Amino acid sequence: MTEDKKAISTKNLGFTISPHEECAVEEAIQLVEKHGGESVVLTLGPEQADEQVRDCLARGIDRGVVVETDGGEWDSGETAHALAQVIREENGKSPFDLILFGTESADSGCCQVGIRVAHALGLPCISAIKKLEPGKDEARAWREVEEGWEVFELPMPCVVTVKEGLNLPRYPSLRGTMKAKKKRIDRQSGMKKGAELQFLQFSYPPEQKKEVIMLGDGPATAPKIVEVLKNLEVL
Repeated sequence: MTEDKKAISTKNLGFTISPHEECAVEEAIQLVEKHGGESVVLTLGPEQADEQVRDCLARGIDRGVVVETDGGEWDSGETAHALAQVIREENGKSPFDLILFGTESADSGCCQVGIRVAHALGLPCISAIKKLEPGKDEARAWREVEEGWEVFELPMPCVVTVKEGLNLPRYPSLRGTMKAKKKRIDRQSGMKKGAELQFLQFSYPPEQKKEVIMLGDGPATAPKIVEVLKNLEVL
């Protein structure tokens, strides 16, 4: 963590997208392959976020947008506010039909950003989806639950957050990687954090004391071992 204990130091860490986000990217690619149109990937982060955007472009996404930050921690509310602002601008240029999010990110795992963006844009939203069938005016979505499946219909445009298992994400091909170098990445800078949650600090969990009790050695320890196993309800 950083010296002030308010953030995780990412200086020596790589960045990645979560399996849920990979499925969202794959679904967007498949929908464009089937119905036509344009797919755009949007992310918020420091300069290193370009690597993940290029990865998405290599898989088949048409264009990327990076909302640049200074590398500091942004909570779910701040992230959603910035993304919603950019989506409004993008929608003014070319109206969207469907906005896909991974249910949760690979770092914080808060499961909030997609839902918050939908609220900010005034759009219907369904979360944690593992099957999706968009139509002309509405989308049908399936959520897996313990007893089976929940099926939803919602008007488009809409926001859908998807879970791992929706599809099988493809790997970037060599040809796709070469083409990705020529694809456009737009940049949005100057985004400021709103008056959201104030993070105080991280802390390490207290060290737990470990106690080792020697039961002895040789055959004489057998009754003691049996007694321990009984106390643990193993026997």
